[in-house]
Amino acid sequence: MSEKKKNIIVCLCDQLRASEVGCYGNDIIQTPNMDALAASGMRFQYGVTNDPLCMPARSTVVSGQYARTCSGQLNNTSVLFPGGWMMPPYPEEGRPHLPDKTLPECLRDEGYYNAAIGKWHIHTWPHEIGFDEYVIPRTQHCHLGQHYTANGGAEFVPPGYSLEFELDTVGSFLQGRDEQPFFLFFNISPPHTPFFDIPNEYRTMYDPREMPIRDNCFIDGVMAGNENVFRTYLFENKHYFYKLPHTKDMPEDFDLRDLYTQYYGATSWVDSAVGRLMGMLQENGLDEDTIVLFTADHGDNLGSHHRWNKTLMYQESSSVPYIYHVPGVTNGKVADTQMVSHVDIMPTMLDLIGAETPPHVQGRSVAPVIRGEVDVLLNNYVFIESEIQAVGVRTPQYTFAKRFDRTTRQTSRDKMRLYDIQADPFEMTNLADNEKEHPAIGEWEGILDDWHENTPWMEREQHIETH
Repeated sequence: MSEKKKNIIVCLCDQLRASEVGCYGNDIIQTPNMDALAASGMRFQYGVTNDPLCMPARSTVVSGQYARTCSGQLNNTSVLFPGGWMMPPYPEEGRPHLPDKTLPECLRDEGYYNAAIGKWHIHTWPHEIGFDEYVIPRTQHCHLGQHYTANGGAEFVPPGYSLEFELDTVGSFLQGRDEQPFFLFFNISPPHTPFFDIPNEYRTMYDPREMPIRDNCFIDGVMAGNENVFRTYLFENKHYFYKLPHTKDMPEDFDLRDLYTQYYGATSWVDSAVGRLMGMLQENGLDEDTIVLFTADHGDNLGSHHRWNKTLMYQESSSVPYIYHVPGVTNGKVADTQMVSHVDIMPTMLDLIGAETPPHVQGRSVAPVIRGEVDVLLNNYVFIESEIQAVGVRTPQYTFAKRFDRTTRQTSRDKMRLYDIQADPFEMTNLADNEKEHPAIGEWEGILDDWHENTPWMEREQHIETH
């Protein structure tokens, strides 16, 4: 009788940048459960999203393909409602995105039972790509009064906070899971906005005076601030789409330091969920049989460079925590050189359970690093693409990015960006401004152009908001 394969959990939170996790060097944030996971797992210092936006990043996680290939777009799918552009609440029927075999479909072939719980925001329904059961909310963010569907059934609104309901659902799922291996895709909405409806204990957890505002939040000595943007962070679509009158009310003298406290509080709420997840695994006798990956779909600019939310190549937007916990394999070692990204999740998980990776997968397995066979793989770089019509390559030392034309898709040398993230971690000096023939550009431009030219797009009519 063959040995039972290990269970797999991919725990993906929304909009968490690596710099706001304790084990990544932040002494203010309280993330004891993430830190504990890293102490028994393997923390990758250089974790990167391949597209710093929700739908494309999440599509890459389950497909092992870049967003252009698995969905044909680099943006979120949106619909023009009478009030403006807005994301549809649920996916489109059929299989408009993710045409090739996905991670859950490959795992099903290996005998796995697959479940998705929490935020979905992929434009194909879970049952179409290999999930046996699911409980997912509407795309629109809220932490109280959220609407859900279980397996595509009638909507319902559970009482209390959405994250606590999702954790209860995870707890029910984990009970009795001791025979057939399972894959759980557990998606946590915070620290994504809105902040006004997270639990008060987390909203008031941090002191604005103690917030470590990043150096690049200041331009000519002026700290980033925008009252309308602050309203969006606090109230999300209740402000910018529904335009509810109460969203005009701002706390007195609210500034970036106050916004940091809300983001930090939401992150600590996520950390409590990680702790509860790991506790439930232990309670059900699954902790020694379950691989856990904790990461995020993308980060948050949060005022750095006076920019907000995501979509940019800056580290605040594109660098995310990456912690693999593999019982009997990981032991707290830090992968401090190896680059890793979302396109690598599918091949890594398949490698860790001894399964073959399909040829259409564009990422590569970092399991040899996790198992301690090597410290770093060859070609140690990752690619980023974005709906701002830019592509980039990230290495342990550099971020290099170029724009491309929306129609022809040809890259341009105009407005290139090159940052030495070791010497300039806040990316405040664009080396390409004064030196278009910088040696690093000579090293990385051809690699980036070749990837961009040869990585295929899925061609289909898209419904996206364009700017």
